[in-house]
Amino acid sequence: MVATPRVERLLIEAMAKHLPPSGASLRLVDVMGKTAAILREQRPDVEVVYSPKKPTGWRIEADSVDAVAAYECDPSPDLLKSAMRALRPGGRLIILNSQLDPSEAYVKTLEAADYTRILVEVGADCPLPVGTLMRGEKPHTEVHTVDRVKQVAAQDSPVRTARYLHLLIHQTPHKPAWRLTSDDTITWQAVGVEGDNEVVLLTFSSLPKAVEFMQPAVMAGHITNVNKIAKFKWDVVKQWPYPTILNPSDEIFDTQNVAMLDIDHATAEAADE
Repeated sequence: MVATPRVERLLIEAMAKHLPPSGASLRLVDVMGKTAAILREQRPDVEVVYSPKKPTGWRIEADSVDAVAAYECDPSPDLLKSAMRALRPGGRLIILNSQLDPSEAYVKTLEAADYTRILVEVGADCPLPVGTLMRGEKPHTEVHTVDRVKQVAAQDSPVRTARYLHLLIHQTPHKPAWRLTSDDTITWQAVGVEGDNEVVLLTFSSLPKAVEFMQPAVMAGHITNVNKIAKFKWDVVKQWPYPTILNPSDEIFDTQNVAMLDIDHATAEAADE
């Protein structure tokens, strides 16, 4: 039974939730060209770099894309091999097939093809369970988390080319979304530094850039209360009264003091993983 347009949309939207963090844009292989239009609605930073019409023989540079999205495809040896070659370390293959049911066999299939961080689950509830979503990552070449983040961040542009900026946020109350109640008053403060007669907001062109900055800053004790990384449109940020600095080094804390700036959480696009 072929999925209806409504069900197809719900299934592809489910795939969007599994797209990985990326640089200034998320470089995507859209197998058969079936997912990009809907994925861009969820992640406007998606850049389709290749849309192969078959699961093998891809003419694309190795280690060059963040994700491979394959809708209504099977986890065939050809597809798994082609995706593994195209993905950068840490990149994700996301397969969704509306005709399949979740099975441990698919976990073993991805493991046998050398994928890691594997997930196999129901595609979507429409309202009954429909299809199977399979996700796996290409292993990182660096074993340490900090090195992995740097590996991804190094692919990012040194200047702001995307529509979004990422900020380091302290949220009060410090609760996951599912624990918040109507009685909770949410406040956000973003990390900045005290400049010459002004306070400067620290911004980052991608989630990996933000994490790469944050990890050594936390370990050195420069910042201690960040519990969220949030994404904002550049058009929103540039209207704020604060000057900004893009992708600073954590060495900025050697000469500048930390300042926390009040930010309206309602202006954010989304909190990232």
